[in-house]
Amino acid sequence: MKTILILLSALLLQGCLYFNDRGVSGRYYNGCKEYYDSMGVYHKECDENIVDYQTVTDGVKKGVNATVDTTKSLFE
Repeated sequence: MKTILILLSALLLQGCLYFNDRGVSGRYYNGCKEYYDSMGVYHKECDENIVDYQTVTDGVKKGVNATVDTTKSLFE
């Protein structure tokens, strides 16, 4: 049942999700606004992504660290 739901959602959202340089988004282009303020400080404001690559890599690192700690405790 889970497989059917995953495949069905993947087929339905096939044209709605795009991979950009920051993550997965509903838009084809990033839509970041870059500007300098009156003090000369650079600002970059970007639209929200559905999934950011940084969030995914942080989650994977936490999972790997937890697995390593659990494995070490088994062999001590």
